Amino acid sequence: MAQSPEKEICSAGIPAYLHSFSAIDSYLGRAGSSSVYAIFGADLADLARLFDGLRYPGAAFADAALDSGGRTWYFRCGNAEAIRGFGTLNINAFGFLEFFQDCKTRRFYDPNGAYPVLRCIRDGKEPESAAQWLDAVAGEGNRKLFDGAVIFAKYFPETPLREIRKIFGAFNFPAKAAPPCAPCAEEQRLLLTGLLEAADPSPGFELLKESGFIASCWPELAVLDDVDQSKEFHPEGNAWKHTMEALRYRKAAGSVCDLRLSLGLLLHDAGKPLSESAGRRRFNGHAQLGEHQARRFLERLGFDSLLVNDVCYLVRNHMLPAALPRLPLLRTGEIMASPLFPVLLELYRCDESSSFKGLDGYYQSSAAYRAYLKNRRNPYRSADGKKLRHEEIIRR
Repeated sequence: MAQSPEKEICSAGIPAYLHSFSAIDSYLGRAGSSSVYAIFGADLADLARLFDGLRYPGAAFADAALDSGGRTWYFRCGNAEAIRGFGTLNINAFGFLEFFQDCKTRRFYDPNGAYPVLRCIRDGKEPESAAQWLDAVAGEGNRKLFDGAVIFAKYFPETPLREIRKIFGAFNFPAKAAPPCAPCAEEQRLLLTGLLEAADPSPGFELLKESGFIASCWPELAVLDDVDQSKEFHPEGNAWKHTMEALRYRKAAGSVCDLRLSLGLLLHDAGKPLSESAGRRRFNGHAQLGEHQARRFLERLGFDSLLVNDVCYLVRNHMLPAALPRLPLLRTGEIMASPLFPVLLELYRCDESSSFKGLDGYYQSSAAYRAYLKNRRNPYRSADGKKLRHEEIIRR
């Protein structure tokens, strides 16, 4: 079995350290992130000799990237002596992120004194204030905004919006950024993934929205804030507020939430701004319109095609579970046969939880799905529970 990139680098005698979010998550025991940040004391030629699949994302936060084992490693190159000096690297927007872990010895290095607040986060205690830990040291523009959004989502989710505004001041994302300032697709994808891996990404999304970034770069999400919803069914607010609320009800597997489910929830109502509403048929056809919006959005950010197809399945079918107990198998069988259907049910649970309707509908749909699975395994019954005749059993 091939070694992990981390072990490959250490075996080659190259000094290497996890840093930023990766080192902090390792200290907090939050494994499973899809992105790994590492710095090493060598040049790109040395790294290229170690890894055949090395690619160069053209982003300020990484000199090279490697997709391995379902994760993406982002590497920064540097002089070995400078790396061992830590603190002087200025490779992050905030001193809080200047935290390191030696890949070989597993020892942590904390040049800026972040241990007190990290211990609070690790022990489930809310730090008194995020402001004292988030002094910008090197970050300007996109880097400061992106790092800040992920920091608040991952580590300070209870921070009031007024304090976030105080930390960031009057930061505004340029509405029409020149090409050198516009974030590349990989940087946007990494930002979105980092937010959605947090238990409550809403503080990060709110910061991005207030800055103007979402209106400029993610218009499919920005328009949700203009979609009013019936208070009878959605007392939590408009489509944007409903989406942020729905994301809070995800259940993490380990310490990271399922990215398919997270993207499905984020985009499940993306078709509402485009749908027609007449009489009681509000947002008619929004699931199908939302699938188109979701595919365009995810492909623009460069997500894997298999992941895009999975998310589109969730968006296209997200209205079906509510009607599952009433619909004939002819209409639901193919959809329930998908291995993604349990994820679709979980999306329905989060959707219902966020609208304060109660979970009776979810429990009924779950029971209908369990009955379908039971009947499908039963050689004497059809998938809809009807007894099979002798000749039908033989044909099976």
